[in-house]
Amino acid sequence: MLFLIEYDRESGKIVTFRSFDDSEREDAEHLRLEKELELNRREEEREVVILEAPTEAAVRRTHRRYFESLRELVETS
Repeated sequence: MLFLIEYDRESGKIVTFRSFDDSEREDAEHLRLEKELELNRREEEREVVILEAPTEAAVRRTHRRYFESLRELVETS
């Protein structure tokens, strides 16, 4: 599976989270590019990434910083 995440570093929150089947890779990449271009036009700084993992739970485990607060990350490290 593929997961598109738009993350606002300043607020520490996910703005967009969307999953795609592997067969939808082109759609995911197109949406990522659209988001990057729109953010650039608006001069907003956000991360837009596509992550690949077998499940959402796996993404939440391997990329915890997108899903947990700094406090949660420090307390469970």
